[in-house]
Amino acid sequence: MELSILELFLNASLVVKSVIVVLIMASILSWMIIFERWLYINKVKQEFLDFENRFWSDSGLDSLLNASQAEDNQPVGGEYIFQVGYLDYKRLTDQQLDSDTVLMSVQRNMRAALSKEQSLLEKHLPFLATVASVSPYIGLFGTVWGIMNSFRGLAGASQATLSAVAPGISEALVATAIGLFAAIPALIAYNKFISESDSLVSGFEGFKEEFSAVLERDTNSRA
Repeated sequence: MELSILELFLNASLVVKSVIVVLIMASILSWMIIFERWLYINKVKQEFLDFENRFWSDSGLDSLLNASQAEDNQPVGGEYIFQVGYLDYKRLTDQQLDSDTVLMSVQRNMRAALSKEQSLLEKHLPFLATVASVSPYIGLFGTVWGIMNSFRGLAGASQATLSAVAPGISEALVATAIGLFAAIPALIAYNKFISESDSLVSGFEGFKEEFSAVLERDTNSRA
């Protein structure tokens, strides 16, 4: 008689059931994070492209800042780095400080803004890495426990046959299958999002250097 996955789960021991429940919860959380990270990273990527086009459109830094601040949404990525750097630049130049002091302060604040944006891009990714690396071992633990119980049950059996242990082994193997089901998408998503995050951070760093050069030329023209 064939057993469904649900029947195998219901017939499993308490330890194996607990392992399966933990893995299913980890898988659900992973998929929630995957969907949220996919939306967020795509949003940052698109907004960075749009902002770079506006930045190099010769509309002027002040008009770009005003347009950026007038938007209802919170600036992210390159736009946030620009706001932090240019607001600090305007504040310090109004205080008539020397150019080196101004540029060092602006660089420091933009580095802090870049670090913050990198942290936001990599948010929740350690959880995906943990699920990807730990889930197969948790599933294997459930499988080993279930198989051990199956063979222990043979001690009191009058006849040791494959049909006597097959249901118990099948129940135990479900834990390994679910462990892989949780781990594989988490691993693929982690590698994809880390790669995209690194690419975006490199773009932000490039923009920060280009913007610093623009501000340096501006300070030289004021001298």
